Amino acid sequence: MDIFSVITLFGGLAFFLYGMHVLSTSLEKMVGGKLESVLRSMTSNRFKALLLGMGITIAIQSSSAMTVMLVGLVNSGIMSLSQSIGVIMGSNIGTTATAWILSMSGISSENVFVQLLKPSNFSPIVALIGIVLIMFIKGDKKKDVGSVCVGFAILMFGMDLMGDSVKPLADMPQFKEIILMLNNPIVALLVGTIITAIIQSSAASLGILQSLALTGSITFNMAFQIILGQNIGTCITALLSSIGTSKNAKRVTAVHILFNCIGSLIFLIAFYSVDAVVHFAFTNAPISAVMIAVVHSIFNVVTTFLLLPFCGVLEKLANLIVRDKKSAAVEEKTEHHILLDERILRSPSFAIAECRNVTCKMAELVRDTIVSAVGLLSKFDEDVALEVEKNESIVDQYEDKLGSFLVKISAKDLSHDDSNDVSQLLHTIGDFERISDHAVNLVRVAREIHEKNLQFSEKATEELRIITNAILEILDITTDAFVDNDMRQAIEVEPLEQVIDGLKAELKKRHIRRLQEGKCTIELGFVHSDILTNYERISDHCSNIAVCMIQIQEDSMDMHSYTNEVKSSGEPSFTKYYNRFYDRYVLPKSSH
Repeated sequence: MDIFSVITLFGGLAFFLYGMHVLSTSLEKMVGGKLESVLRSMTSNRFKALLLGMGITIAIQSSSAMTVMLVGLVNSGIMSLSQSIGVIMGSNIGTTATAWILSMSGISSENVFVQLLKPSNFSPIVALIGIVLIMFIKGDKKKDVGSVCVGFAILMFGMDLMGDSVKPLADMPQFKEIILMLNNPIVALLVGTIITAIIQSSAASLGILQSLALTGSITFNMAFQIILGQNIGTCITALLSSIGTSKNAKRVTAVHILFNCIGSLIFLIAFYSVDAVVHFAFTNAPISAVMIAVVHSIFNVVTTFLLLPFCGVLEKLANLIVRDKKSAAVEEKTEHHILLDERILRSPSFAIAECRNVTCKMAELVRDTIVSAVGLLSKFDEDVALEVEKNESIVDQYEDKLGSFLVKISAKDLSHDDSNDVSQLLHTIGDFERISDHAVNLVRVAREIHEKNLQFSEKATEELRIITNAILEILDITTDAFVDNDMRQAIEVEPLEQVIDGLKAELKKRHIRRLQEGKCTIELGFVHSDILTNYERISDHCSNIAVCMIQIQEDSMDMHSYTNEVKSSGEPSFTKYYNRFYDRYVLPKSSH
């Protein structure tokens, strides 16, 4: 064992960790927003939560990433602590899949078909397939599959490097002396915990253990203790991610630590109690890579099913460990304002889906704000006016936080679809924020009408009622189209926007005529113009939102060409909806 073997060992670990990163990132991109929808389908059913945690961890190949994601979700108020417990348990089972893949490195047989199961034999083929998919095949999904293949091949190459680098250790007396220290259960447990905590990957530390097992120096007794320590050490990632989070988010980490510590204690007591009676013959025998995977799986599966009925007890213990220092009402209020948590940036597709959910809340708030502001034009109420101004300030916060979060997401390696979603959301939040600005403008107009006791003529009032109804409808259609991602509703927006433009132009003409005839004052003329201008701008922003939705669907962002095309080409659906809205919002006949 020389310096080059040490370099090879750490180089192999580097390849392993990088391969794991590429593999998990590419798998996440393939799964995309489905992660979010799957988690949202979770109910209080702990068995369903268990299966979800297991499935998602297998999909993204990282229990640490899954736990960090849970910390972020609970911190954001998206999930409750009780929901996360079943997912944590399932995640611990899901992480055992990696150990089984790594265990195939120890396969030895003269049979060619059995040899093909050995990763060092088939991973070069997998790498070749991956490179072909990345370099020569079009389509993001296929390229993601290629990245998965390359990530897997790099991971297995790293595993082989680590295995080759430690082979000389078997003949070193010094190494045997160090290994003898691992016969002490406490030392072995600490070694497993510390190594896993340092590299923050139970899969990598398990890979190192499996590589050492190939030397024949690791006994069952040593491996058993180290594996228990590895399961405790993997909690460090969640522990670090919970710094600065809410109480409930810290409790997620507490549950994760409790699960692994209680499980380790149960296994230690059970194993050594039985061993003291029956004296297992295999405890001092060398362990294989496959048996390491078996022990790892048994620990996580048995611990899960032992503790699954006690989810409520784990939750109470977590509450005792992380106590509330302020009232529940204050905590709830604090969490309500935490819209997004940066921990979920580890899964960009999931983070985008959460941004969309937050944008939907923003859209609903904007709609309610406009409805309140429009109501003030006919019946002013100072309390409602203040509420509108407060809501507009909240909408500004939505835009600021969402915009910053989306910019961070855009810096990640995104799939084509995810990149389009980010572009759409960045456009959309700006338009919704501008709409809320017009709500405040309408409040100012309403306050002026109230304070100066201004009153429109009966005809002007009726005309404003008609265009107001059109504005409320276009806002309803736009908001519902965005929230439900409904393209059928989205294509109705532009025709209605054109009808509103026509209404505005006609109302301005009629009001100018009344001014010329002395039937209206200059002061009312300015107020009338302000109302129409704000209405038109609201409808323009609704059009922007809907057209952006349509263009993203068609994989294009040239919004101006779309609007020009549908207006000039006489597109059948545009004409149909335009005529319907035109007939619905007919102005009363002018006396001139």
